[in-house]
Amino acid sequence: MYAIIVAGGHQYRVQPEAVIEVNRLAIEQGQPFETDQVLLVETEGNEIKVGTPFVAGAKVTGTVVEHGRGKKVIVFKMRRRKNYRRKRGHRQDLSRVRIERIEAN
Repeated sequence: MYAIIVAGGHQYRVQPEAVIEVNRLAIEQGQPFETDQVLLVETEGNEIKVGTPFVAGAKVTGTVVEHGRGKKVIVFKMRRRKNYRRKRGHRQDLSRVRIERIEAN
């Protein structure tokens, strides 16, 4: 059983007991995470439900495990022969979520 959800502007393929990293959520650590923005659900009987855009009655619940930051990404801009160089780093704020249950009514 799996589902495809939208969280933080990105799409994730989730299944029960999976841990995913999403953009930082405004939910405290240890609090429940719940979304009804489910694009696709595969049930136990291998039946696939596709939403338009979301599956009606489908819900994914989980728990926020922790908040953290991702790996550093170097952003380097350069114009050749113009003595122009800019080096910046970026670390995305992330939330780690453990998926507990997928409901497809």
